[in-house]
Amino acid sequence: METNLLHTVPSTSLPRERMEIYGEDALSDQELLAILLRTGQHPYNVLEIAGTLLKKFGGLALLRQATLAELEAVRGIGRVKALEIKALIELGRRIQVDQLRQTKTVHASYALAKELILELKDQKQEHLVCIYLDTKNQILLKKTLFIGSLDQTIAHPREVFHYAVRYSAARLVIAHNHPSGNVLPSKQDMRLTRRIQECGEMMGIEVLDHLIIGRKQYFSLREEGLMEKE
Repeated sequence: METNLLHTVPSTSLPRERMEIYGEDALSDQELLAILLRTGQHPYNVLEIAGTLLKKFGGLALLRQATLAELEAVRGIGRVKALEIKALIELGRRIQVDQLRQTKTVHASYALAKELILELKDQKQEHLVCIYLDTKNQILLKKTLFIGSLDQTIAHPREVFHYAVRYSAARLVIAHNHPSGNVLPSKQDMRLTRRIQECGEMMGIEVLDHLIIGRKQYFSLREEGLMEKE
C-alpha cells in the first residue's frame, strides 16, 4: 500500500480565525503556510497540503531550497502557489537582511558575516562582495563584484578599488562565499588578500578584513590574525 504523506487535521481547524484571536505568534508553521496557500484540493484540505509540504521538505529551512518543479510536484500545489511560496520565502530573507542593514556602522566582522551568511549561504557559485566604509566605518556601498570561480585574473584589484575611489572610501572589507561550506581559506584566497592589501597600501585605503562565508559559519582573516603581512 502506498504511504500517504498527508497529515490528518480536523476540518474544524481555522488558522485565519486563530490568528485573529491569538496573533500570528500562536500559529504553527503548518497553520501559517495554510493561510498563504488559501485553499486545498479535493479531497485534501489546505492544512493537510501545508503539512505535506513541511514533511516532504523537512521543515521551513529546507523548503526554502525547493525548486519550482519540486513544489509543483506536491499534490495541491500548482504553478501559481509554487511561485507564491518562493516569493514569500525570498521576501522573508530580504526582511532579515534589511533588519541587519539598519545599523550602517560596522563595529565588528561578525555583524557583516551574519548578514552575508543570510545572503550567500544557498548560492551555488562563488560571489565576491566588497563593503566600502568611510573614516567612521559607516557603510558607503556594498557591491557584488564577481560571480563564478574566483581567480586573481578575474578578481583583479583594480575592480575592487574602482568603487573605493568613486565613493571616497577610507577602508574596505572583502568577502566571498565557499559553496562547499568549508570556510577555511585556500592558498588562492590568501594570495588574493595580499594583492588587495598591497594595492590598498599604495592608495591609502585600508583593507580591514577578508571574510569567507559558509552555510552557517564564517572565517575572518582579521580575527584569526592573518591580515598582518609576514
